[in-house]
Amino acid sequence: MAITKPQTKPNNPNFSSGPTRKFEGWDISMLSNALFGRSHRSSIAKKRIQLVIEKMRSILKVPDDYRIGILPGSDTGAFEAAMWGMLGPRPVDVFAWENFGLNWVKDALDQLKLEGANKYVADYGQLPDLSQANPEHDTVFTWNGTTSGVKVPNGDWISDDRQGLTMCDATSAVFAMDLPWEKLDVTTFSWQKVLGGEAQHGVLIVSPRAIERLNSYTPKWPVPILFHLAKKGEANLKVYEGNTINTPSMICIEDALCALNWVEQNGGLDFTLNKSATNLKAVQNWVEKTDWINFLCEEDENRSCTSICLKIVSPEYQALSADAQTKVVNDIASLLESEQVGYDFKAYRAAPAGFRIWGGATVEASDIECLTQWLDWAYAEVMMQSAKAA
Repeated sequence: MAITKPQTKPNNPNFSSGPTRKFEGWDISMLSNALFGRSHRSSIAKKRIQLVIEKMRSILKVPDDYRIGILPGSDTGAFEAAMWGMLGPRPVDVFAWENFGLNWVKDALDQLKLEGANKYVADYGQLPDLSQANPEHDTVFTWNGTTSGVKVPNGDWISDDRQGLTMCDATSAVFAMDLPWEKLDVTTFSWQKVLGGEAQHGVLIVSPRAIERLNSYTPKWPVPILFHLAKKGEANLKVYEGNTINTPSMICIEDALCALNWVEQNGGLDFTLNKSATNLKAVQNWVEKTDWINFLCEEDENRSCTSICLKIVSPEYQALSADAQTKVVNDIASLLESEQVGYDFKAYRAAPAGFRIWGGATVEASDIECLTQWLDWAYAEVMMQSAKAA
């Protein structure tokens, strides 16, 4: 059935899940105050880095006794630094339900070869049984599965009386989902997600219990220099005082500062939480009235408001071979890219064929609503061509 081609296009066609689009009104001239050519060890540069840390603490309402540092290697670097520097003295439970969580399973079991490591894995669209988390063990998990669109519903499953550390990769959740800091001992994220910041830098937030782990435990394996969260058997506290392990980009620091200022000027954390929730609602409204599409996540309460993952469910699509299904998805994405309507919204390469629309706070719901109209048109066009070819 043919559908009339929409006439209105999104104001911004960027729907990538990372790096994500810039906030509305961003302009490269905003980076004119970046400290070009200055050492990151200079007092003025360290003050700028510290300002970013202080603003993140204030907006996210991070407890005063938690520490915040900026590390190399984006979220991946920050999380691996924590894993390589803190895991080992206790058994560890690793929960995974998509590609990045599976990376942490591989780190724990195959790279670090931790004794007493347990993995709890669910397929894309589902959560593993979180009740398996043992409060005597360390716990490793992602708050939001960026490639599956599945998040943990809350932190109620984490024991208040736990003896182990909770280590949370929250890169596509921070600034978009309300995190219970009292439940989290290690949290990492990247500016390139909800803030729309430039990539390469990771943020590490640690509780006093995590600092105590660094002070009391030395890993038995060699720790790469870029992961050095401790020196001479003690936590390297300078990491959380604007002294980075290696050279950061002061342009990226300035860009992060611009994004944080934007959040502050618009109402802080409530602003970003509400925008992300509104963006998910825009997709939900479309899914509820559309018979060919559905969420990849099976449970409403576990559905991500940032990495919104979708699957095609129509009988005619399901009747196709796996290769033909992939071709349909690719053709839809290519068609909308050629129309300059939507870029980079296909599902992650390791995930089931489908779409992944970023819904973080820098995205406008009106653009998502516009994209869904074009998706209806493109689906009809591609399936019609597929039927003719058959």
